[in-house]
Amino acid sequence: MELIPACQYILDELTRNLSPQLTYHCVQHTLDVVAQSARLAAAEGITDPTESAILQTAAYYHDAGFIRTYDEHEEEGCRMAQAILPGFGYSQAQIEAVCKLIRVTKIPQSPESLAEQIICDADLDYLGRDDYPVISQTLYTEWIAYKKLPDPARWLPVQVSFLGNHRYFTQTNQLLREPVKQQALEKIKALLAI
Repeated sequence: MELIPACQYILDELTRNLSPQLTYHCVQHTLDVVAQSARLAAAEGITDPTESAILQTAAYYHDAGFIRTYDEHEEEGCRMAQAILPGFGYSQAQIEAVCKLIRVTKIPQSPESLAEQIICDADLDYLGRDDYPVISQTLYTEWIAYKKLPDPARWLPVQVSFLGNHRYFTQTNQLLREPVKQQALEKIKALLAI
């Protein structure tokens, strides 16, 4: 398994081919998910090199499907991984493990394994960070561009519902990110009450 070249390959593809209208699902988001996956894997005690490499690969490839489609991008990302990763020495079993991690990021998330919990928490890590308002604005802009938000006045109620129903799965993010997410939720509720 040639981890670094496989990840660099998709990073180059994302850089060249993602639409500029993808203001949230952009290269910066992918790199954030990679960083948060590594942070969570270390904090949660993942030490097996193969498991770590599969998690890292999935973090790089999890939104690659956006190059080709907005809806069902997870499945498209899996198709891309299945086409690309054999060229970097990944076995069929390793590719299936990568795809399982990509698929579990689809909302609503239902992770089972620790690696699945990690990639889900990494993907939505920003919900419990101080940069939530800035990052959520990039999602708002993207949704407007892709007509995913027919009525912009619904944005804040959608955020209240999403934050209220979201949960972190890893113990690390339950402790570190959940309190900040709850503060963000209360701020939005206060805005709606005005």
